[in-house]
Amino acid sequence: MKEKVEVQLPNVVDQLSAPSKLKESMLYSLTAGGKRLRPLLIFATLKAFQKNEEIGIGAACAVEMIHTYSLIHDDLPSMDNDDLRRGKPTNHKVFGEAVAILAGDALLTNSFQMITQHKHPDVSAEMKLKLVTELAIAAGTEGMVGGQIADLEGENQQLSLEELEYIHLHKTGALLQFCVKAGAILSNASECQVYQLEEFSKHIGLAFQIQDDILDIEGTEEKLGKPIGSDTTNEKTTYPALLGMTKAKEKLTYHIDQALHALYEANIDHDMLEQLCLYIANREN
Repeated sequence: MKEKVEVQLPNVVDQLSAPSKLKESMLYSLTAGGKRLRPLLIFATLKAFQKNEEIGIGAACAVEMIHTYSLIHDDLPSMDNDDLRRGKPTNHKVFGEAVAILAGDALLTNSFQMITQHKHPDVSAEMKLKLVTELAIAAGTEGMVGGQIADLEGENQQLSLEELEYIHLHKTGALLQFCVKAGAILSNASECQVYQLEEFSKHIGLAFQIQDDILDIEGTEEKLGKPIGSDTTNEKTTYPALLGMTKAKEKLTYHIDQALHALYEANIDHDMLEQLCLYIANREN
């Protein structure tokens, strides 16, 4: 299914009636590689309910478009000011800041179209409405954007653990939580299952960010595809800076354990979701 997303994303942009420079900029970042972890979480959740993974293609492409837009904007000089992303020059370095901003805007806007126009007999209009609503919440002021502004305001400050977790539950975790919830919506999961999956996704969101903070210190630019130590350069509070490396790794283990506990309580076929959870804990890039 990851391969279908890889094919679908450039097709979506190619078919748009838009200036070529804008489409080129969108495609540059969309096709730059990446783990496609968010789409995989959607497909893994569908698999857990024995559902046809095809029904998740629209939501999978939509969330990947939003994730890509967020990376383009994060890399801008006014935000993290990064020159490399996935081993390539960042979008604004190739196309200029103005085009990069507009490419991000276009990816965000067209993402919702991916959900509404996806046609499958098992995806109802009510499901699409729920998906669009949940994605708007996850990507907007109550989710990713809210976390991003809190992250910017937290630079050059010593944050508490509670403040740091707020940032990461929103900036990184919100889209990850959407992916699992999207799979649950498309699977007609019970309220109890939705609750356990929300707990699962909350903990993997925090685990993802803790591992990201650890890799920013212990990783290499070759493996990460971007400069290491950027959090230190931007004077951001991280889990290793706040807790020390040993305690940060203990915190990572705690959240993985809590995620797996919630997953097992959901009473579903959890093998693929478990594999993704463990991948997050052990990934090198």
